[in-house]
Amino acid sequence: MSEIHPFIAALEGEAKAREAAEAEFRREMNRKVAELAEARAFAFRRMNVMRALFDMVSGAEDREAAIAKAVRALRDRLGWVEDSEARTGVLERYAGVAGAAFDATHPREEDEAPDPAKALAEFEEWYASTREKPFWVLFEHYMPETQLVDF
Repeated sequence: MSEIHPFIAALEGEAKAREAAEAEFRREMNRKVAELAEARAFAFRRMNVMRALFDMVSGAEDREAAIAKAVRALRDRLGWVEDSEARTGVLERYAGVAGAAFDATHPREEDEAPDPAKALAEFEEWYASTREKPFWVLFEHYMPETQLVDF
């Protein structure tokens, strides 16, 4: 086998460097696409949960009953049938968000304007700091594939 000419070796080195640069770019692009997709999914989950919450509490007359109903609705939406200390903590904190939503939809002149965005942000921050992941991952339900049965 003959020795590779230095010119060809340099071209081969450049080609491999370009290949590595492309691979790195693709890894970074895929990471960024995944990051953006997760942010989009969380934004839609946040919007849908808050829309349902506001719809629920805006028509309620009693604050405590509205909060209890909202907490039950979140529990049902997450499929939480059994209690646990962790779940109870989440639902208790979420009650604060529900209360802020009720107050925002039932403003009283003597009260300071409620800020449901602040309540939600505090809830999300609390969840992330105690669970080390965003609250919105709870809405990612794995649905196992089921066999198609032909009759």
